[in-house]
This record gives sequence, structure tokens and C-alpha cells, in this order.
Amino acid sequence: MSDQSLAEMIGKFVRHHRLKQNRSQDEVSQSAGISRSTLSLLEKGETVTTASLIQVLRVLNQLSILQVFLIEQEFSPLALAKLEKTQRFRAGRKSRTKDQKTDW
Repeated sequence: MSDQSLAEMIGKFVRHHRLKQNRSQDEVSQSAGISRSTLSLLEKGETVTTASLIQVLRVLNQLSILQVFLIEQEFSPLALAKLEKTQRFRAGRKSRTKDQKTDW
């Protein structure tokens, strides 16, 4: 996909969710702290800042789509094996000092 077609797809997504919530461009843009013309440009697939996109997604309760950008920590099989080797599988006895008496 070209950059332009991706921008248009994002704009359609924003417009779809704005209309689904029955909200006007003025209302969403004021809530997001951007101008109405910026929101209009976003919906048309024009270039806007990432900050503006995030603000609009927040207002439309659609920030969850950004979860795909989270990076999960991955372990290599060797690192995982080393980690498992250091884990305890049993509880050990507490060592007694000479001064401690047993109940026996």
C-alpha cells in the first residue's frame, strides 16, 4: 500500500467512528484540542501530525488500536533455559545455629 492509501484508510477509520458516535467535526476537534480544518484534513487522508491523530483517537475512544505498536520482551531459548535453571523447585531446610534447640 502506498503512503497516500494508508492515510486515506486512517481518515476513513476516524470518520467512520466519529459518525458512528453521532459527533460533528466541530465537537470532536474542540474535544481533541485541534482545529476543525485539521480534523477535516485527517479524514480526507491528508498529512497531519501524529499528535493530532492520537488526540482524535483518544476523543473517539479508539486508542486501543495503537496496541499493535507495543513491543513485548522476547527471550531467546538459551536465556529462558538459564532463567529456569536458577528457579527453585523445592524449599530448603533452614540452617540451625548451635544455640537453637530442637523440640525433640
